[in-house]
Amino acid sequence: MNVDLTGARWFKSSRSQGGADCVEVAFLGEGHVGVRDSKNPTAPALVFTPSEWDAFTAGVNNREFDHER
Repeated sequence: MNVDLTGARWFKSSRSQGGADCVEVAFLGEGHVGVRDSKNPTAPALVFTPSEWDAFTAGVNNREFDHER
């Protein structure tokens, strides 16, 4: 999928403490969502469809990705 990232407005979570290990997110046209590594903003970004992003955020909210340590 090719999505034009020109002019994308990238942001970090408000919970980010300014550390270097963050991801940035951009809401793109047609409901797509871009995700990139804040340490390497010129590297390719991952782009998710609206349904993929909804499934991911639902999994986060349901704690599906929590790991016992």
